[in-house]
Order: sequence, then C-alpha cells, then structure tokens
Amino acid sequence: MGGGFAIAPVYPIARALKEAGNVVLSIVGVRNKELLFWEEKMRSVSDELIVCTDDGSYGREGVVTLPMKELLEGERRIDRIWAIGPAIMMKFCALTSQPFGVPTIVNLNSIMVDGTGMCGACRVEVGGRTRFACVDGPEFDGHQVDWDLLMARQRTYLEEEKLAIERWEREHGSAAQ
Repeated sequence: MGGGFAIAPVYPIARALKEAGNVVLSIVGVRNKELLFWEEKMRSVSDELIVCTDDGSYGREGVVTLPMKELLEGERRIDRIWAIGPAIMMKFCALTSQPFGVPTIVNLNSIMVDGTGMCGACRVEVGGRTRFACVDGPEFDGHQVDWDLLMARQRTYLEEEKLAIERWEREHGSAAQ
C-alpha cells in the first residue's frame, strides 16, 4: 500500500519481497492521475497492481482500503501488509486489516524532524508505550499505533504552518503564479 509520495518508499520493499520469491499484490493511491508516478516500476515488481485515484481520473475511483478489503475477503492468503503514506491512510489500512488478523506494518518517517530523538516531534504511542519514530522505528505495528493521538499531534501547528505559507507567498509570490 503506497499513498501519494509514499509510492517511492514502497517500491524497494515490493522489489525485495518479489526478489525473495513472494507474491506481491500492490495498491497505490493518489488524489488524481497527474500525481501518479512510478506506475511501471511498481508494476514490474508486483504480481498485481491496483491504482486508485480519489477523483476517478485513472484506475479505480476511491481510496486504497476498498480494494485492500476486497483482497482480504478473497480466496488468496495475505500474510503481511506494508502501508506507507499519509497518517490517515495508514490508520484506515490498519483498521481494515485488523479484523482479518493480518500483520500491518506502517512507516512513520513522515513525522520525524531531527532523527535523533531529541526534539520529540516524532513521539508516538505504540502498544501503550511512548516511542520515537526516529530511534524506535520508523516501522511499527499499525494495529498498535494510537492513531488519534498521532493525528492530533500533527494538527498542533496547523495555524503556524498556514501563517508561514502565507508569509512565504507574500514574499515570493504564490505557487500559482
């Protein structure tokens, strides 16, 4: 499972699994066709590749958890899931796979800042224990991550981020120009 930018880190995982002799079923999702990249690379290391776009401009319309659930309900045995992408996507991948008992690995590298564990920005609760994505991860059991806490922490600086973008656009011109 790769969402948006995370198609890039999913690719070497899929490649290594394929090289090790595994059957690799890949699902990638993007907001629209223009944001899709590495489709052929993913196809080359996947026994099956499903592409989803939120707006239906390419592949299947909808989010990645829809075909994921179909595969989990199907006849093929799914042994493990890697889900990398936005936190909301990883949360719902973990929630979708949990009733099926399929181990689901998520990668929380997107919440890291300094990579040393000193700033605490990547602090996350996993299995009831505080962890730091940069030193204890970044891969964790998605069924053990406290997704609500993680996403609440990601919203902490939304106002400051908005102001910083507005200031940058005033000083440099908007991205649309």
